[in-house]
Amino acid sequence: MLLFSICSVLSFVVTLAFGGKLPDPEVKIEVLHQPFLCQRQTKYGDMLLVHHEGYLDSDGTMFHSSRLEGDKNPVWFTLGNREVILGWDKGLLKMCAGERRKLTVPPSLAYGKEGRGKIPPSSTLIFDIELVDIRNGPRSHDSFREMDLNDDWKLSREEVKQYLENEFKKHGHAPNDTQNDAMVDDIFKYEDEDKDGFISAREFTYQHDEL
Repeated sequence: MLLFSICSVLSFVVTLAFGGKLPDPEVKIEVLHQPFLCQRQTKYGDMLLVHHEGYLDSDGTMFHSSRLEGDKNPVWFTLGNREVILGWDKGLLKMCAGERRKLTVPPSLAYGKEGRGKIPPSSTLIFDIELVDIRNGPRSHDSFREMDLNDDWKLSREEVKQYLENEFKKHGHAPNDTQNDAMVDDIFKYEDEDKDGFISAREFTYQHDEL
């Protein structure tokens, strides 16, 4: 169950902190193929089916291919749930089924200073990703009730933020207040239709398929 299913099209907010801090690292996105028709774009909470190849930016070595390894089938994951590296969560927003993208992902949005498996520490990674299919993530009254901590049939900013923190912890990731605040801002921007500062049960369960 995933809160991001209520979040419409958004990108992570890049902020400049006081004191001359450099902006957060970003993913470089190149569109390799754009379909002629695009019925909808990806948003957080969508389930995505993708084929992908991963390469080391340093020497071009391929470290993984969904087409060549395992059962050679594309893989499903939920966008925005940290089921994949943060570079994917950031780089696959507003994407159409049938689209191919090249993502250049810095170490901080991939496997960091530790690396993983065939990936050396502090590696910048290149991904060639084809989006095969998009499906709606869960929007149910059960998930709404789980988030509605005071049973008033509307979600406050604090309830949404608490749910985000719990979801990150559930999947083994430390909550990030700055990141969560940015997500909450965007969730309310798109999902609080009447702009009353709350997300109602109707606003939550309504499927925004047009996005």
